[in-house]
Amino acid sequence: MGNRTINEVDFVIFDTETTGLDPASGDRIIEIAGVRLKGEKQIDAFHSLVNPGRPISEGAFSVNHISQDMLRDAPPPSQIIPQFLEFCREAFLASYNANFDLGFLNAEVKILGKVLPPDLCVIDILAMARRLMPNLSRYALWSVAGALGIESTQEHRALEDALLTIRVFEKLKGLLNSKRIEDMDSVLRLFSVSTDVAKRMISQRIAEIQEAINLKVKLKIRYMSRTDGEITTRLIEPLEIKEERGRFYLVGWCHLREDKRTFNLEGILHLEVV
Repeated sequence: MGNRTINEVDFVIFDTETTGLDPASGDRIIEIAGVRLKGEKQIDAFHSLVNPGRPISEGAFSVNHISQDMLRDAPPPSQIIPQFLEFCREAFLASYNANFDLGFLNAEVKILGKVLPPDLCVIDILAMARRLMPNLSRYALWSVAGALGIESTQEHRALEDALLTIRVFEKLKGLLNSKRIEDMDSVLRLFSVSTDVAKRMISQRIAEIQEAINLKVKLKIRYMSRTDGEITTRLIEPLEIKEERGRFYLVGWCHLREDKRTFNLEGILHLEVV
């Protein structure tokens, strides 16, 4: 990522509507939209209904109100999905609850006999909201928007929700800026979903910490707490790296707290050997 900041790269904020909730059970995308932006400037937009040849569940229709009649003349996934991926070329993707949208996108790509680009980076804006606004009682898109002072209703249509997500994203970027978090490396470590790029970044951090453990040297880290979003600088004597439920943690003696502490590797914004 280099030293690029969050405002110096292209993002595609995207959203999907689907026949149901589970791509593993055969649910499919019926609408997809993305808005490409850089900084606060919207550059281009993509939007299409999609006809996957599968019925829409009653539950999905009650939310998005997309009917079978609306899809009758819509293009098939084999046409729309490649067009959308081309629209996203050389951009970071971001969505609200990214694991949901990415799961469906990945399933559609697999049906076409292809794979998502290995350098694909996807930011979860829901994860941003949870980390930066830890005291909310609800994290639905419309609820977070209201907490940020954005007057709106969530339409549950792909383009409208992508545009609302952009407004939320801009507000959350302001909160990041207030914490002096602007570089894309930190943003990816904190908020990216499990893509190849995110895994490589965690692997690199593990290697750095393991080397410090082997050399018996101290580490100075800048750390963002998952519970309250507080950022602190700490001097750590690293003891071990452990894994729990797919997440990796640094266990070490923290001189700030004078106690043995555990740190989620995703929350380590900066690390240097002392």
